[in-house]
Amino acid sequence: MKKLSTRRNFIRAATALSASMVPLSSLAEGTAQGQASRLKVVCVGGHPDDPESGCGGTLAKFSKAGHVVKVWYLTRGEAGIEGKSHREAAEIRTKEAEAACKLLNVTPEFLGQVDGDTIFNTLWVNKMTDLLDTEQPDIVFAQWPVDSHKDHQVSGLLTIQARLRVKKKFQLYFYEVCAGEQTMSFHPTDYVDITTTQEIKRAALYCHVSQDPPSIYACGHELMELFRGRESGVKAAEAFIKFTGGAASHDLI
Repeated sequence: MKKLSTRRNFIRAATALSASMVPLSSLAEGTAQGQASRLKVVCVGGHPDDPESGCGGTLAKFSKAGHVVKVWYLTRGEAGIEGKSHREAAEIRTKEAEAACKLLNVTPEFLGQVDGDTIFNTLWVNKMTDLLDTEQPDIVFAQWPVDSHKDHQVSGLLTIQARLRVKKKFQLYFYEVCAGEQTMSFHPTDYVDITTTQEIKRAALYCHVSQDPPSIYACGHELMELFRGRESGVKAAEAFIKFTGGAASHDLI
């Protein structure tokens, strides 16, 4: 049994090492060489529609390439529908998020914070660390913490602090939403070509009927896709900043 356990640890370490050395674009295309097994991918967002608008095309590509993809919503968007109570809004937006994730072929999970009243403290840092230690993802996408929306900041900062504490390190990439108006000072290190998944992303975002999807795209997301595409030499792309802080995991040695 010890030999079997050692072999499994080696395979997990080889997979993680592969993810750390191969460009994000290649991993999303499923073209990584020497990949020992399917990657586990987690995307953290403040509200329903954040992961979809920021990196829905990339999540769809990872899922299409055969990787296991989960979306963790920090809240259920309780404060996001004018004239509705928190309970009513949460019910509506949860269903919208579930429909969007079904289109992207990813699994949604809700972490239990409240829209507009998110918390960044030791308790939640420990909770996020425990969740990621249990999940043991290879790649995590999170919101860039330099953002005008407090909930976006909190989701990003919790992920950073968890990344510094987890036993098995993962590759962390930040995504942007509504550049300039919300995400600020964002200078990408990586791009993913979403030309083939751009329409799936749009359809997933349009599942969030309560949030007026055309206005979300009017906020600049379609222009962002085209601009990031020009920057990277393709029709449409999503951009990311790779996190390079924190000690390397012993699993990778």
